[in-house]
Amino acid sequence: MSDSIKHECGIAMLRLLKPLEYYQEKYGNTWALNRMYLLMEKQHNRGQDGAGFASVKFDTKPGEQYVDIIKSNDRQPIADIFKNVFVDYKRIEEQDPEKINDISYLKDNARFFGNLFLGHLRYGTFGKNEIENLHPFHRQNNWRTRDLLVAGNFNLTNIDEMLNKLISLGQHPVNITDTAIVLEKIGKFLDREVEELFRKHKLNKESNIEITESISREMDLAKVLTSSVKHFDGGYVMCGLTGNGYAFTVRDESGIRPCYWYKNDEIVVVASERPAIMTTFDAPIEEVKELTPGCALIIRRDGTIAEVRVKDEAQPAKKCSFERIYFSRGTDADIYQERKNLGERIFPQILEKIDNDIENTVISYIPNTASVAFQGLAKAFQDHIDRQRVSNILSLDHKPSPEELEQIFKTSVRREYIVVKDVKLRTFITQDNERDDMVAHVYDVTYGQIREDVDNLVVIDDSIVRGTTLKQSIISILDKLGPKKIVVASSAPQIRYPDCYGIDMSRLGQFVAFNAAIQLLQERGMQDVIDKTYQNCKAQETLPKEMVQNHVKAIYEPFKDEEISDKIAQLITPKHCNAEINVVYNTIQSLHLACPNNTGDWYFTGNYPTAGGNKVVNTAFINWYEGNDSKRSY
Repeated sequence: MSDSIKHECGIAMLRLLKPLEYYQEKYGNTWALNRMYLLMEKQHNRGQDGAGFASVKFDTKPGEQYVDIIKSNDRQPIADIFKNVFVDYKRIEEQDPEKINDISYLKDNARFFGNLFLGHLRYGTFGKNEIENLHPFHRQNNWRTRDLLVAGNFNLTNIDEMLNKLISLGQHPVNITDTAIVLEKIGKFLDREVEELFRKHKLNKESNIEITESISREMDLAKVLTSSVKHFDGGYVMCGLTGNGYAFTVRDESGIRPCYWYKNDEIVVVASERPAIMTTFDAPIEEVKELTPGCALIIRRDGTIAEVRVKDEAQPAKKCSFERIYFSRGTDADIYQERKNLGERIFPQILEKIDNDIENTVISYIPNTASVAFQGLAKAFQDHIDRQRVSNILSLDHKPSPEELEQIFKTSVRREYIVVKDVKLRTFITQDNERDDMVAHVYDVTYGQIREDVDNLVVIDDSIVRGTTLKQSIISILDKLGPKKIVVASSAPQIRYPDCYGIDMSRLGQFVAFNAAIQLLQERGMQDVIDKTYQNCKAQETLPKEMVQNHVKAIYEPFKDEEISDKIAQLITPKHCNAEINVVYNTIQSLHLACPNNTGDWYFTGNYPTAGGNKVVNTAFINWYEGNDSKRSY
């Protein structure tokens, strides 16, 4: 994606199912920590603003620490965390090498020598990346059964509503971030579960110590989570640990945020991405399961697991399609093929824009994540050429000569590395005019591959969100190569609406498609459509989210997709550009054919999977219309 946007976080959870002595003898003392490092590092694409790591030790003595947490907002947060995690082990090995193999000694003297681990990678869609904003969040309690840690990949659209519900339950939250609200909501129902079990066993005249053990055996986390997430509106995968050794992962009912898990006789592991689990634990693809939307994976203190429903599944589920287009790693077998399919399906539009002139066309991509879609596009070009060759040969009424065959096979798709990002170049200048000049030099181009005023140049990107990088940098440097026409192809459809489930796309004024539609309305004397949309949004501003409709769809209704694409081409064309600029987008139909299992498309269509989404998009329009587009819409 040439436009840099922040997006979903990543989660990693590991439960050891055997005694620690087992892992020490088979793998060494730090095997679990090494696995967690790999599990997090293999998902570092999901969060580079900060990271957090926690562990829970089983069977510690009263007064001894059993929960360890470390967080970092260092430039390389994962490496920074694990450098500090291993400090105790290095110290013990240097001071008393014999103790490094003493399980009891390590449990008492080494932090993070635990049975249960939770890791988090943060991409900050809202709020600063200070240590206190990093997951996991900890709700401390002297009762292990009430001690709770939570980390997740989520955004909720109804924080104000959730806050009011907590207040009605008798709480007084001091922090209104979604993470704090989630922690307190789950914590409230965890407290209730523990209290009910305590009263039950107190009637049986058990001692308090016996009651604690009974609670640990009988805790019903499914009931706790069912009550906790009942009113959640948003996209979420939340992982939690309790001080007495329970663990859970819960996923939203629409399946918006991704989650996978794997179990063998040694471990249970949960992560945001399937390839991370497969690589870290050498797990077969068919054994890595996707957590069912609306369900929770619960790992009890005794190591038994169950996937249980805690919220009715939305019909149909709306798993995020952006995961497949851009956010998730392309090393997943299914995602790799889907991205190729996206590149292949946009070919007919590109062919039309270059007037079928394949012989004088060079195709490339804007690094790096679009490289897989580029493979699909190149295949589509080659398949088209092959069909033409067959047709040309069959149309001959005689046996072709070698010269004729050579001429037929002469045409081929020209694939080149044209744009290369110089990752070492940074911009420290703050003045806009000088900064724009520096940004234009972030990308290098390969010279000598474009025939000036002869060749078309096609570049494919994952998606075009704001269009600013294209205008400020990429189009200008491509134009210097002298192509007669530049076609920018987006493997995603036009991004028209804000996201409110974890992607940093909450302001309408940042979308080039929205700005194109607004300009078309104004140019054609249709300001009344804009004003009427504002009035409709304001009229529903105070309604419950369940009664709100997406009125922003009216902004796009007067235009065909191609009209908006042509206006976008004008908007991203810099001054003094010689080449003709064209922009093409994949269609919604092509998206669903390419990614059939991830049909969440609200940023393209405005069809939000939860009621809160409609309220967010209307709020975003109100903010834009009133000149408050920098204001968060949820």
